[in-house]
Amino acid sequence: MLLIASITDVAAEEAVFLSEPKMLQEHGAGEGPVWHPQLGLLTSGEGNINRRDLSGKTSIYREGAGTNGLLFDRRGRLVVCDNVRRQITRIDPDGTATVLTKSYEGQRYNQPNDLTIDSKNRIYFTDPQYGKRSGMEIRDRDGREIEGVYRIDPDGSVVRIIAHEVDRPNGLIVTPDDKYLFVADNNNSLGGARKLWRFALDGDGMPDLASQTLIHDWKTTRGPDGMKLDQQGRLYVAAGLNKPHLPQETADPPTAGIYVFSAAGKLIDFVAIPRDETTNCGFGGEDGKTLFVTAGGSLWSIQTAVPGYQIR
Repeated sequence: MLLIASITDVAAEEAVFLSEPKMLQEHGAGEGPVWHPQLGLLTSGEGNINRRDLSGKTSIYREGAGTNGLLFDRRGRLVVCDNVRRQITRIDPDGTATVLTKSYEGQRYNQPNDLTIDSKNRIYFTDPQYGKRSGMEIRDRDGREIEGVYRIDPDGSVVRIIAHEVDRPNGLIVTPDDKYLFVADNNNSLGGARKLWRFALDGDGMPDLASQTLIHDWKTTRGPDGMKLDQQGRLYVAAGLNKPHLPQETADPPTAGIYVFSAAGKLIDFVAIPRDETTNCGFGGEDGKTLFVTAGGSLWSIQTAVPGYQIR
């Protein structure tokens, strides 16, 4: 089943966004927005984990963290893609850090990028390689480099669940019922894939690779990055560019912003973010109806009609 939407398919029957994007910060919010009811918003940026508290005051939460994706688990522990150190790390509320995994079959990861957690507390993360590729260690039996998707089980064991089915995995998310895994395929090399995929998951958290379904193709512009779900099962995806990165990425017309897909995979709304690049998003605020968006280091907020899905 092939589901490809275009921006002309946007439907206005039901409101998704209730406000225009509002800039909150010029700097310090490169990736990984995640909300905590007491701490406020945490983001990865400028080499640190940064905090924007409930009053809007900004500070450095964890200096020199070198992180990308951020996620709180059900026990309030911060799980991070420790991008610089090439590992997945969990940080307890008291600041104690535990490395959950730093290699697969004796080979170091590339650049852990984003993560999601299912109802059984299994952590899924992507491991792309952007920039120089000389340090890549993970390869298949034929010597091909692997930019994969992995799952960490509660007992600490790690399994690779996707290898070459996705070109360069970036953002990902599991649906609350554990039935589907969405993966952003964002290869910014010339001719690379810029696609959003959906996989069916079995009860053991393994994707049915034959079920791989194309939801949207950004073609020659910048592809999908981070994503989140709301409580109606709609998917909010950060993607696109306003200024081209030629020759590998075009931006005519500008495409940077948040793309919203229905639970069935149809593009139903789009809001433009006037800053390159739109990298990630996350729900928060007292009622869960504020979508925070990171773009080129800046932070934006948009009010939504439906609260975001939060791990409980």
